[in-house]
Order: sequence, then structure tokens, then C-alpha cells
Amino acid sequence: MNAQPITISLHDASRGFDISPERVPLAVLSDFSRDVEELLRGDGKEVATAKLDVAIVKGSLAIQTSPISQPELVQDLLKLLASQLIDGLQAKRREVITRWQKLAKTSRDITINISSDLLPEAVIINFDSDYRSDDADQWARVERYLRGEIYDLGGKGVVNAHMLLPDGKTITVEAARDTIRADKVNRLYKPAMVRITAEYNVLTRAYRNAKLVEFVEYDSRLDEQAMTRLTERGAVAWKDVPNASEWVDGLRGGLV
Repeated sequence: MNAQPITISLHDASRGFDISPERVPLAVLSDFSRDVEELLRGDGKEVATAKLDVAIVKGSLAIQTSPISQPELVQDLLKLLASQLIDGLQAKRREVITRWQKLAKTSRDITINISSDLLPEAVIINFDSDYRSDDADQWARVERYLRGEIYDLGGKGVVNAHMLLPDGKTITVEAARDTIRADKVNRLYKPAMVRITAEYNVLTRAYRNAKLVEFVEYDSRLDEQAMTRLTERGAVAWKDVPNASEWVDGLRGGLV
């Protein structure tokens, strides 16, 4: 297999202008770059992403690799051309394609294109495509509290909150326009807690179709007075126990 470049491009005019390297929202650039890196690296980190080159393509944001010939990457791309059921892809690539398909379903003005001389034709993800996993039974409807940092909030069509979680992952949460309008707190680039509803994959622990219920006010600072009161109450409760660890072992069925 001869080494060839692979180009992944995002065509997006949903905001009223064509996204390009000359004009791109920071959150879009960050998310797209991360997704491209995950797609190329896969589960086994096949591609040295430090060698990526950015190509300027009119009307799009495009990232082009130096020539590569990793068989597993090419096999997964060929699978995308053969079927829109993506269960056979490596897990990381499956997650990326799922995110891109969800994004493309929000507007007919969004298309993601994967092209290379290694492929007989381009992989096209758009409003009309239907890349999906045949794993409906793995998803459960949940309500969760999430803590993190909101790094982008708003949108012209679909209103989203983009949130960086403590483990380094990000999640996009759809929000009602009235909820954002009524919120009087500047949430950007600050610790935040949100209550969401979402579908949760019990195998991959991924969220999808997340929707904001409310922002939750919380204070992460330690209340020293409250901690002191708890310590004092504990000391009183345990004053007649000569050896705390032996007492706990006894409760657990151990020998004292």
C-alpha cells in the first residue's frame, strides 16, 4: 500500500458564513481538531498526529495528513463506504463518526468529508447520511449532575453549552434559548455544575443527546466552621471507643 495523504474537511455554513481557517469559532476549531486526531489515532494510536498539516480549502476547515499507509485506519474508512452501520469500527473512531453524524443532522449546511487516494471515493457525512451503531439496547436514559468548565455557550440555530469535564473529555449540552436568556450569571470559563438529561452508553460510558435542565449553584470551597463542627461531633461519638480500627473490623466480622 502506497502512502497517501488523508484530508478531513468540515463544510459549515449554518452560522450564516462559510467556516474557514480565516474565520472559525474557537469551540468549532477545538472540537474538530480533537475529533480528527481521535479518528486518525484510533484505539492503537496508529498515526503520529504531531506530523499533521493544516490545509486551507475555500469554504471549509480542512486538516490534511502527511502521507500515511496504516492498514487498520484504511480498513475502517473502507467500512464507512461499505455500510452506514459502524459497529465494526475501532471504538474511538466509532465515537467520532457518531458525533459528526449528530452534528450533521442539525443542519443541511454541515458536511464532513474524508478523502484520499487510498479510497475509491470520499466518505461523506451529512444531513442525509445515517451512520449509526446497531446498539440501541446499550443506551439508557439518565438524569445526571455534571461538573466542569463551560468554554462556549450559545448559538444561532441550536443553542449549546460546551463543557470541559474534569477527566479532560468534553460534552455538548443542548439548551433552551429561554434558559440561557434568563440566566443572569456569566458562566464562561468558570467552574459550573449542570443538571442534564441524556442517553448514557453503559459500555462506553459516553453521553449523547444531552439536554440542559438547569444550572446548579454550588460552592466548592471548604466550610471550615462546618468541618470543625463535624469533627467535634465525631470526637464525642467515638470517645468511648478505645481503638477505632478494631471496632470497625469487629463490625465487618473480623477478630477483635
